[in-house]
Amino acid sequence: MRSRAESLEFALLGLLSQGPLHGYELRKRLSAIYGPFRVLSFSVLYPQLRKMSEQSLIAETIKESGGLSRRSRIVYELTAKGEAKFASLMESATPENFEDEGFEVRFAFFGPTPKSSRVRILEGRHRRLLEKAEIIRRELTKIPEGIDTYLVEWRRHSLESAEREIAWLEEMLKTERKSK
Repeated sequence: MRSRAESLEFALLGLLSQGPLHGYELRKRLSAIYGPFRVLSFSVLYPQLRKMSEQSLIAETIKESGGLSRRSRIVYELTAKGEAKFASLMESATPENFEDEGFEVRFAFFGPTPKSSRVRILEGRHRRLLEKAEIIRRELTKIPEGIDTYLVEWRRHSLESAEREIAWLEEMLKTERKSK
């Protein structure tokens, strides 16, 4: 995903591919994907939904509340065009999918992703992290005098995190390649 908006659009398409949802439920499910430390506000969600509606990727339906609340809710669902776009995105494996946010969102929808795309994304993420780990290793061997020790520790922590994810990715790739 080249931008946060594209990443959010992909996540919304993925969630709506599972069935119609209203805004509050979409926000809850997006929070599960993005994690508790990246809150998605309604001021980001609703403009994205409006944009997707204008592009005919999703359709809006007003449903009357059946509970104690008298408020109606807007329910969003994929259109045929939205389904086609999501299917096309599921087939793709671009360099943006190898970066942190793009990988995280793509991984959230790995179940319906074709195996060949899953493998390409895992391989790309693996290559990206190997490159990142090598850059950090080089930095750690050439630490200029006077650099704050906390910064050095942060670099070591980053290297350890990358190495753990590399090992995990290698296991994921081994499993993917063995599966039919």
